[in-house]
Amino acid sequence: KMTYKNKIAAFLLFICFGFFSCAVPITTSKKYPIDVLYENQNLEIPFSEIGWIEISSEDALQPNQTKNERMLDRGNDAKTKEILTGRLVAKAQSIGANAIIQVQYKYYTSVNSEGYLLKGLAVRYRGK
Repeated sequence: KMTYKNKIAAFLLFICFGFFSCAVPITTSKKYPIDVLYENQNLEIPFSEIGWIEISSEDALQPNQTKNERMLDRGNDAKTKEILTGRLVAKAQSIGANAIIQVQYKYYTSVNSEGYLLKGLAVRYRGK
């Protein structure tokens, strides 16, 4: 049974992840068929915006992710983030994008579930 104190702690952790998750880099080592630029990177060539695209998921926690009301094994590892970024790239390519800019990854967790949101602005280079 969750005590009031544990519920408050879980809520505060949820808020903390919401504020700080976007500061954690996804990866910059993987090469994709189109350019992927994160929030702190600028695209130096002219482009036209196509629109924001995103992928997201929310799943129930598995029994191995908690023990004695403590959080264990939460979030996505670097390999999973690369796979998710690949899915976002495929979505951008399907609408004719040459790049995705301002890419943001956010992870959140609660007492019973966890999830992520990966989004970016799909763009097309001008003159190509």
